[in-house]
Amino acid sequence: MAVALWYLWPLLLCSPCVLIQIPEEYEGHHVMEPPIITEQSPRRVVVFPTDDVSLKCEASGKPEVQFRWTRDGILFKPREELGMIVNQVPHSGSFSITGNSSNFAQSFQGTYRCFASNKLGTAMSHEIQLMAEGTPKWPKETVKPVEVEEGESVILPCHPPPSAEPLRIYWMNSKILHIKQDERVTMGQNGNLYFANVLTSDNHSDYICHAHFPGTRTIIQKEPIDLRVKATNSMMDRKPHLLFPTNSSSHLVALQGQPLILECIAEGFPTPTIKWLRPSGPMPADRVTYQNHNKTLQLLNVGEEDDGEYRCLAENSLGSDRHAYYVTVEAAPYWLHKPQSHLYGPGETARLDCQVQGRPQPEVTWRINGIPVEELGKDQKYRIHHGALVLSNLQPSDTMVTQCEARNRHGLLLANAYIYVVELPAKILTPDNETYMAVQGSTAYLLCKAFGAPVPSVQWLDREGKTVLQDERFFPYTNGTLGIRDLQANDTGHYFCQAANDQSNVTIVANLQVKDATRIMQGPRSAIEKRGSRVMFTCQASFDPSLQHSTTWRRDALDLQELGDSDKYFIEDERLVIHSLDYSDQGNYSCVASTKLDVVESRAELLVVGSPGPVPQLELSDHHLLKQSQVRLSWSPADDHNAPIEKYDIEFEDKEMAPEKWYSLGKVPGNQTSTTLKLSPYVHYTFRVTAINKYGPGEPSPDSETVVTPEAAPEKNPVDVKGEGNETNNMVITWKPLRWMDWNAPQVQYRVQWRPQKMQGAWQEQIVSDPFLVVSNTSTFVPYEIKVQTVNSQGKGPEPQITIGYSGEDYPQASPLLEPVKALNSSTVLVRWQSVDPAQVKGHLRGYNVTYWWEGSQRKHNKRHVHKGHVVVPANATSAILGGLRPYSSYRVEVQAFNGRGLGPASGMTFNTPEGVPGHPEALHLECQSDTSLLLHWQPPLSHNGVLTGYVLSYQPLNDGSKEQLSFDLPDPELRTHNLTNLSPRLRYRFQLQATTREGPGEAIVREGGTMALSGMPDFGNISAMAGENYSVVSWVPKEGQCNFGFQIWFKALGDEKLVAHLPPQYVSYNQSSYTQWDLQPDTDYEIQLLKEQVLLHQMAVKTNGTGRVRLPPAGFATEGWFIGFISAIVVLLLVLLILCFIKRSKGGKYSVKDKEDTQVDSEARPMKDETFGEYSDNEEKAFGSSQPSLNGDIKPLGSDDSLADYGGSVDVQFNEDGSFIGQYSGKKEKEVAGGNDSSGATSPVNPAGTLE
Repeated sequence: MAVALWYLWPLLLCSPCVLIQIPEEYEGHHVMEPPIITEQSPRRVVVFPTDDVSLKCEASGKPEVQFRWTRDGILFKPREELGMIVNQVPHSGSFSITGNSSNFAQSFQGTYRCFASNKLGTAMSHEIQLMAEGTPKWPKETVKPVEVEEGESVILPCHPPPSAEPLRIYWMNSKILHIKQDERVTMGQNGNLYFANVLTSDNHSDYICHAHFPGTRTIIQKEPIDLRVKATNSMMDRKPHLLFPTNSSSHLVALQGQPLILECIAEGFPTPTIKWLRPSGPMPADRVTYQNHNKTLQLLNVGEEDDGEYRCLAENSLGSDRHAYYVTVEAAPYWLHKPQSHLYGPGETARLDCQVQGRPQPEVTWRINGIPVEELGKDQKYRIHHGALVLSNLQPSDTMVTQCEARNRHGLLLANAYIYVVELPAKILTPDNETYMAVQGSTAYLLCKAFGAPVPSVQWLDREGKTVLQDERFFPYTNGTLGIRDLQANDTGHYFCQAANDQSNVTIVANLQVKDATRIMQGPRSAIEKRGSRVMFTCQASFDPSLQHSTTWRRDALDLQELGDSDKYFIEDERLVIHSLDYSDQGNYSCVASTKLDVVESRAELLVVGSPGPVPQLELSDHHLLKQSQVRLSWSPADDHNAPIEKYDIEFEDKEMAPEKWYSLGKVPGNQTSTTLKLSPYVHYTFRVTAINKYGPGEPSPDSETVVTPEAAPEKNPVDVKGEGNETNNMVITWKPLRWMDWNAPQVQYRVQWRPQKMQGAWQEQIVSDPFLVVSNTSTFVPYEIKVQTVNSQGKGPEPQITIGYSGEDYPQASPLLEPVKALNSSTVLVRWQSVDPAQVKGHLRGYNVTYWWEGSQRKHNKRHVHKGHVVVPANATSAILGGLRPYSSYRVEVQAFNGRGLGPASGMTFNTPEGVPGHPEALHLECQSDTSLLLHWQPPLSHNGVLTGYVLSYQPLNDGSKEQLSFDLPDPELRTHNLTNLSPRLRYRFQLQATTREGPGEAIVREGGTMALSGMPDFGNISAMAGENYSVVSWVPKEGQCNFGFQIWFKALGDEKLVAHLPPQYVSYNQSSYTQWDLQPDTDYEIQLLKEQVLLHQMAVKTNGTGRVRLPPAGFATEGWFIGFISAIVVLLLVLLILCFIKRSKGGKYSVKDKEDTQVDSEARPMKDETFGEYSDNEEKAFGSSQPSLNGDIKPLGSDDSLADYGGSVDVQFNEDGSFIGQYSGKKEKEVAGGNDSSGATSPVNPAGTLE
């Protein structure tokens, strides 16, 4: 049987010598037991009439114990006393008194003691004091009225009857209402009622003292006291005088561990107050309470350190009185070392220690079997040494029960302890052949519980009979247990325990198995994760393969389980995943790997971080600073959620002007929790504070109280003051209005002043509420000095700065002088001009608008409307680069100066772009001809960019390691195919085809492939056929890497050939992947053959749907070849016409000129792309395909290379497609002010995407 040793190790420290009973496992020996008192009455028994009286004394022992009692030291026989009943149950000597009426029990008062004896000795109980009380009665007395003048002191006595139990005293009147007590009227601990000074309101004739006796459950009352107060007109003030205690000092004895109560009651007028002092040191604040309006001091759990002087001080305005209590702390006896019962063998020495303490020092006496040692003969074996009872060379006849008794004036202690001398053979109580298991590195405990008298010696031996203690890892315990520390695998084996005394010698065997220790190879690692994220802990452990094991997860030492249906925790084998982390998830997580022999734990700490918590509380102070528009704001620190708070953001809200909108007042460092805020006048401030750490801001604090700052004159004037005209004879003055928080007072207005520049005449002015003013009847483009000042109900703002504005502009009167256009390459030109005369601009020169459009190819002129491109450059520029143009084309360019009013007259010229290289050819296809030849098909490029002169074909093998490339010219521009021969059947090739013009070859189209031999036999493994009533669809999946080739599909009807029309074979391309055969007969079986050069590639069968074949009519002209050819030609012609129409529409013809002018398309913002030159394409000469891409993917949209951003300027103008000016002046804000043209809806020409067409 395996034993988990670590559950037993506390038991191993016990020694057989401290056992007071023979173990139950020790069978076969019927030994006796000395008497032991098991239950007894308390030291003091108080009985009242009608109470049941019982004195208990119960004891155990073998043989049966006999009981006897003493009363006041004299033998007392309860059986012989009338009215007493002795219990007749085993092990009991208790007796009870019946019929306790008429104070019957008073005749049995005294001090009792019980003795329990058998053959081995006598045990003794402690002293039991029996006290009997009768029914309490107040002595008859004549209570005289108490007369006193108003303001004097008085004491109303109570003097209740004495009782052995504490009483409860109450003062009430005849209406059973408690007398109200306060600092002036107080009841003392003795029950008397004290008046520090009497008032006429104290005049009553029914002051009654009530005494409550809990033992008898009765309340008795004293005769009422008549207190008569004589009123006086002159109450004399007097200094305090103590009513209790009456002398200046007193000495008290306090018992250790008990409460101490000190009391001082004083009289005087005005009513005195009481203070308590301790000259020798501070009061123990954790144990002191003050009661009864500070008149009573209660000190709990008194100790020796509470010795000393305590003073009470009674004070009023006229003086003081005091009393000194000198407290001596004493103690009833208490044990330092209590004698213990023991079993001994013959020849041993017994020593019973009896060490007690108390104040004063207790007197210690010894008894043997209840008899004082002084009364025993002097020839006894015992001796008393330093308070201990010592007996040497014990024999069985020396068995006894001893009593140690300690006594001082505060109490008595008694202890019974027996000396039991026995002769018992050694016996091992631990089962034989026990198996113990432990893990390597731990400590094993092999049990060997032996018992006998004398105490047997125990030793552990190995198989060879040698002691195991030679190894320092082996160590014995006094109870016989063998410990083995730092276990190793080779410690597995058998160990022998031998116990012997002078009567016997016994041996048992213990089997030890050492297992592999559990180890955590990789434990969880501490992590810091953000709130809302997930964390995963891993745990990899190794176990002994012969042991059952488990791995569990704990959080803060508590097992962690998955929470039902919650997705918070996910536990699977070696992983713990916690989802949606919150701050409550942080803590210590541990992986616990365990077997029944050991437990290993690996811990990791999880910290959850995130933005701070809310600031819990705000406080506003220094409200007097509001007159200077300041206030002090303090707050409690927010929870930083494991990331230090970097700063606090202070915000405010004005619930009157901008409710639910918060504005920042600034930020303070994270270690600061208060600041003085500079506020604006006339604002209703409600504050909040938000803590910020590296994870962002937390939740804001609760709102503070609202404070209102007083009104004041403005401190700021408007900014962004401008003067611009939207007509030739006016000037619109605008500014950015003040924010409401800068008003400083209600009724905010603006004082606007203006006068012509360089004229020192008087200012014209006007006060307005709106943020603009229109000045009419001005000359064209004249400068003005402008000032705008804030005004409110408290006064004016500071003196404003002067701003220069201008009246309205007119259109420019001159056009730029163009210079010859310089071609930079085939798609980019440089346009240059001379700047216009500033006097002819009639306003601020904003820049130049360059408009250009494509007129056609140099071989063919464009006859249709095209979109125009625009480039806007700043006023200081005299050139523009036009990029993304079509090579070999004719263009028209116009340049216009513009100001805020609009565009001036245009200067224009026509220029041509040089020839360029063509685009890449279209649709290069490879078709296998044989094992050594390929046929190449292609289509010409969509963008010729000049006159095609032919093609350049290059190819090279890919997988033979050669980098040699074969290249040759194909000088025929009309060529569409070329057959390559003498190719290697084993190699794969890369083919590259380029179109050429006089400028050289263009972009190449590249394809890779090989001959028929490289592709292998044609693969139709995925071929399938399905049929309808008169058709069948054959489909297949072309094999990856398979060379394209042509083959024939032949549908051959099976059965009666007279009923089925002959269907010729049809040519099909392999890459086509499907073919549909029409004109089949219903409900007919067909054989489908796939043929290439008369070689059968694949064969399959299909049957059409339907109910029966249709008999063919006699042959007519409809079956003649000429008729079929005629119909086929018509169908082909119709298809060609449809294709041409589709091509025409796809090349730009789908929009009319009016449609393009009325609709703004995003592509028009990028001129020169697909639709920009709409109707022209080189494919009008060499058509191919059905779409028209851009000329060159690398060409940038027009205007992108030369825009305002390149010149660093800022021009805010808008144009129509033809370059005409939109609007009357540059800004959206000005148009709103002037109420001008609102139809343009366009953006700045800095981004012409939405403005130019």
